[in-house]
Amino acid sequence: MTIDERLERLTERHESLTLSVESLTHDINRMRILMDDMMVSIARLARVAEVHEHRISHLEDNK
Repeated sequence: MTIDERLERLTERHESLTLSVESLTHDINRMRILMDDMMVSIARLARVAEVHEHRISHLEDNK
């Protein structure tokens, strides 16, 4: 294998790895956005649960 062939192979590998890293970076960013959305939703659900718990406690106290 000549030096030129080796350089060509290395270049192809480098390009392939670059595409893989770019794809992973995109996927990680997308997952981060989804995780942020999920955390907001969980916080909202927790707040709803607190309100309902308070209402139930208030109803039980007034019996």
